[in-house]
Amino acid sequence: MCGIFGYWDRGLRALTDEALAGMAQRILHRGPDDGGIHHRPERGVAIGNQRLSIIDIAGGHQPMYSADGQIAVVQNGEIFNHVELAAKLRAEGVKLDTASDTEVILRLYEREGIAFVRRLNGMFAIAIDDAREDAMYLIRDRIGVKPLYFSDDGQRFFFGSEIKAFRSLATMGAEDAAIDFEAVHHYLTFNYIPVPWTIWKDVKHVMPGTWIKLPRSGAPQTQRWWSLADQQERDHSFGEWSEEFMATLEDATRIRLRADVPWGAFLSGGVDSSTIVGLMARHVKEPVKTFCIGFADPRYDESSYAAEAARRFGCAHTMEVAELNMLDRWPMVLHHLDQPHGDASFMPTLRVSELAAKHVKVVLTGDGGDELFAGYEKYHAFFSQPGAADLPVDQFRRRYFDSISLFSPQAKSALYQPALRARLEGIDSCREAALPWFEEASHFDRINQALYLDMQLLLSGNNLVKPDRMGMAVSIEARTPFLDWRVMELAFRSCGATKLDLATGDKKHWYKKAAAPLIGQDLAYRKKQMFTVPIGDWFRGESQAWLRGLLAGSELLNANFERAEITRMVDGHVAGTGNFTRELRALAALALWHKGLG
Repeated sequence: MCGIFGYWDRGLRALTDEALAGMAQRILHRGPDDGGIHHRPERGVAIGNQRLSIIDIAGGHQPMYSADGQIAVVQNGEIFNHVELAAKLRAEGVKLDTASDTEVILRLYEREGIAFVRRLNGMFAIAIDDAREDAMYLIRDRIGVKPLYFSDDGQRFFFGSEIKAFRSLATMGAEDAAIDFEAVHHYLTFNYIPVPWTIWKDVKHVMPGTWIKLPRSGAPQTQRWWSLADQQERDHSFGEWSEEFMATLEDATRIRLRADVPWGAFLSGGVDSSTIVGLMARHVKEPVKTFCIGFADPRYDESSYAAEAARRFGCAHTMEVAELNMLDRWPMVLHHLDQPHGDASFMPTLRVSELAAKHVKVVLTGDGGDELFAGYEKYHAFFSQPGAADLPVDQFRRRYFDSISLFSPQAKSALYQPALRARLEGIDSCREAALPWFEEASHFDRINQALYLDMQLLLSGNNLVKPDRMGMAVSIEARTPFLDWRVMELAFRSCGATKLDLATGDKKHWYKKAAAPLIGQDLAYRKKQMFTVPIGDWFRGESQAWLRGLLAGSELLNANFERAEITRMVDGHVAGTGNFTRELRALAALALWHKGLG
């Protein structure tokens, strides 16, 4: 786990060493153990790395170079199958000087070119400067576990693991350097900004499962090298499926235990984290270190379930009762996010990351299980409606999209001031952000189409941002066995009926049945509890004045949104005549993020 950054100038204009040092400093939290910069000012190119040393602490310094110095590599992340890849390289006569996974990347690229990326099982964002081609490659992992952003004005191209690494250096004009209000429009729909948009007009994502090649002249070349939509559903018997699923998930967990530093796991006591901890326990001699936070309010406290799972697997369990009102952490959260996010669970995720960082440098998590296997209540709420799964294609897509939207198009129109309303007229979040993914997934059944949408938007836009940024804020690495490419592909070869039993309402249907012998019936079938905080209660009570002051004092909101509409929502929420928790949370995050720019 690290942070990477760099630039590519088509006109051979060099960035100063001071500017590059500033880029490194702004993401130091991602890799405080080591750092290095490959800079070729005569070619107008640099790639750099801030390293959190996890594998081959002594030998894994980056950048790594080919023997002739013509190829330089940096990466953010881990290649979990690097042991097997290294053994194969040695068997083929390749000399490896380290036990680092970054050297494996370098040697594979030397032999195979960019096609090597398909051989990697990991979470990664990679930058390769190849002086032989006078070109740079940027590569992102299959589902976007590791972030990678860029800005390109046609002359100079910047990139980084976080937007803050480079944005202050981007030489954009005033219009391009402005907030992207189309992105704000989508944010109010999703509660996060979906890829490829960011809050800034001049910044985009390297898309998951994609590489970009920067030649000396001309436009970047983009290639999608992996797609989950390549899978085809097929019929399984439960016995056959269960055996394959548990074996695949166990191996995904096993290879994610490779580290030369202390590691542990986040443990909520839910089915996902309990399953991962149970599989971890099979492959270690010492007790697994597990971490959770509890709350005094029983509506939000899962600590008893976590303790039950820890006892079952003989874990060295650490739990702290956290302060319930965490609003004082929100500015720090948004600083690390670089963008507004309306999801309040970032705050407790930061809190449990702080707890874990006192003991370990790596944690395994259960992220991805809900999106792969229909774990959220929203799936059952929609598909349990009579005829929902049998709607005509266009109606299904629109109705499902509407069911998961935060602000409806009508609500956004009422919120916008006339100038912004006119500016955004005709921009449809469903058409722009969701329909392309629905089209890719059209060969799947309806349940899997809904899940595919979340795999492409919710994961990379929000749910994977959470463990990455909150872990990196305190310099720990989060690993996600459910997002091993083998588990993901198996999940989308599995029909929706194996995930959501509409007759009983059972979510993660076959998965829970398969995991129950490992984690026990009680944990497998306990009611799902979201990892969040009662921010709606705070807005009605102790934090009401804070909320009103924040929203009323926001330059961004006052310049673009109708004050009366915001006041209506606040007053209604406080009076209890309406529940505007999610809407107010999104607006508060937007205002607080913008305030942090000053």
